[in-house]
Amino acid sequence: MPNDKDRDLSQEEGSEEKKYSFLRETIKPKPISREQLAKQLVRIAIYGMILGAFACLGFFALKPLAQNWFRGELETVQIPEDEEPSEEDAENGDTEEASMPVADAETYEEMLASMKERAEEAGKGVVSIKPVLEEEDWGADMTGISAGVTGVITADNGQELLILADNSVCALSSKWTATFQDGKTYNAALKKQDKNTHLAVFSVPRGNIADSTWASVNVSTLGNSNLAKQGDVVIALGNMFGYADGITYGVISSTEYKAAFYDGECDILATDIPAESEGTGVLFNMDGEVIGIISSSIWAKSKNSMVNAYAISDLKSIIELLANGQSVPYIGVYGTTVTSQLTEEQGMPSGVYVVEVDPDSPAMAAGIQIGDVICGVSGEDTGSIVSYQRAVLETKPGEQVKFEGKRLGAEGYVDVDFTVTVGSSE
Repeated sequence: MPNDKDRDLSQEEGSEEKKYSFLRETIKPKPISREQLAKQLVRIAIYGMILGAFACLGFFALKPLAQNWFRGELETVQIPEDEEPSEEDAENGDTEEASMPVADAETYEEMLASMKERAEEAGKGVVSIKPVLEEEDWGADMTGISAGVTGVITADNGQELLILADNSVCALSSKWTATFQDGKTYNAALKKQDKNTHLAVFSVPRGNIADSTWASVNVSTLGNSNLAKQGDVVIALGNMFGYADGITYGVISSTEYKAAFYDGECDILATDIPAESEGTGVLFNMDGEVIGIISSSIWAKSKNSMVNAYAISDLKSIIELLANGQSVPYIGVYGTTVTSQLTEEQGMPSGVYVVEVDPDSPAMAAGIQIGDVICGVSGEDTGSIVSYQRAVLETKPGEQVKFEGKRLGAEGYVDVDFTVTVGSSE
């Protein structure tokens, strides 16, 4: 038990605590001056700017990779074929032409301004394709191709912009560049080419294209060249004069000629527009639609110095194959339609008369000869070069196809059949 002495000591300690309790204090933070507060705010702002800069750099560095990782599905390019104009369309066209007002001197400048505006809009789909030459190729003969060839944006498959162009630059390099209307240049890859028709499709990944370029380009509309007629006003854009960004106007001087190639033919839109012998470009109608591909391969042996274009409607099936990365079927027969007059006068069977056979071709390997008449492909009648071309394009490279034909013998034409392994010309 505590004694009296301990009790007194405890009371004394309690009184001491009360005596010095007023000496307790609360520690307060040192007040911050305005100058120190301003320095802290500046420091925080600087740190924020540094973090923001690194975030922006990281975003732009990772953007192409992210677009490649998360890019959309590859869409199949579909290009519908056009129909031949009917007699009713031709009559309507003549009526419209007759009702058009005649331009005089006062409206000439206004007409040119309007045409330039249409040309600039059409030009959003025009691209210059150039080969990237290695150092050892610098001494190569680049006559006519030093400025590249002109292409046209034909489709967007969700992953790439697809550019149709002349294939003359394909043999010069394995790398190419594409320069769009805003002047920006991007690496391009060869999607597919067809040496038979001298066409190629190049691709530029969507993820590589800057927003400023997207704002200045359009996918061009492939028009119906079957509706084009003599006297129509046209716009030619491209490398017709030895440089990439040429522009000129003219009229269609003729639609009556055709260019023949192995396994088919194509209408030619001849114009009154002068051009370099190696010129390439795109022919537009006044609605800004593509109606022709200007190529130096058209009547090359005649050294023609005018703008001539392959009619786009006759090429749409081939363009669709190339745009989807597929090979164009190739047999190697240069033929012509057996007319009803020849059938009546000389007894020739209806079909496609073989004028020439490519020596290194599936046709030659199958035994097809000059003078044979091809009457059917895979059971489908081929009474003309047009139907023969359509039947060939429905086959696939590597596929074995039955050709039915006629061959002139001692007692007249006899049946001959061929088994042809379809190839391609790339």
